[in-house]
Amino acid sequence: MKDTYIAGCKINLGLHIVRKRADGYHDLETVFYPTDFFIDRLTIESCTGDFEFECHSNWDTGPDRDNLCVKAFNLLKGDYHIHGIRLVLEKNIPIGAGLGGGSSDAACVLKAVAHHCGLAISQERLLEYAAQLGSDVPFFILNKPAFATGRGEQLQEIPLNLQDYRIEIVKPNISVSTAEAYRGIVPREPSQSILQIIGQPVNSWKECLRNDFEETVFAKFPELADIKKSFYERGALYAAMSGSGSAIFGIFEK
Repeated sequence: MKDTYIAGCKINLGLHIVRKRADGYHDLETVFYPTDFFIDRLTIESCTGDFEFECHSNWDTGPDRDNLCVKAFNLLKGDYHIHGIRLVLEKNIPIGAGLGGGSSDAACVLKAVAHHCGLAISQERLLEYAAQLGSDVPFFILNKPAFATGRGEQLQEIPLNLQDYRIEIVKPNISVSTAEAYRGIVPREPSQSILQIIGQPVNSWKECLRNDFEETVFAKFPELADIKKSFYERGALYAAMSGSGSAIFGIFEK
């Protein structure tokens, strides 16, 4: 039996770096919003061996052992007697874009393997597995608009719906590592929570909804600031960099 699953991406509506933590991470707040502008496809089927993984991508995804899909499978294998599984990933979500492609793929593997193998895993347990893989991974288990705090793993679903708007995303030939984006960041308590701002009309976001990473990333890659500017010149109600970059998105009236 062969099954195919879809892994979408996300954009960040605002992102505040609030404080540096004792464990070396940062507390942040952001709103994750799911979108299928880019999608990856994961195929799962039986094989004669123990486990096989294959990735088709236009980007260098590194060694398979470091792939979050492989790590997600191994997490499940550590607790369940599963074998004879072959995963094939068709990678279309750009890497180093701030769109959460790797995290989305990992969450997709957790859900797909659980379904394919008939594992009775609760959503709460899937979220626990996801948190071990990365800060963004739990969001893709829910895959619903959510206000995120902590490292991004503490989620509160919110009733945000942008279906009446058109979202465009531009990913230039630039990749930004998360470590690079954090370089030069000065954490600060926001004067207004993103959760409050998101409750206001979309056409008001331009004045108060910010991504703290833009200051340092745009200084190094000014062409990203130019893309954001071009969105506004074309009539976007709101435009910003997603996550730590380098994808820039714009929200337009349909």
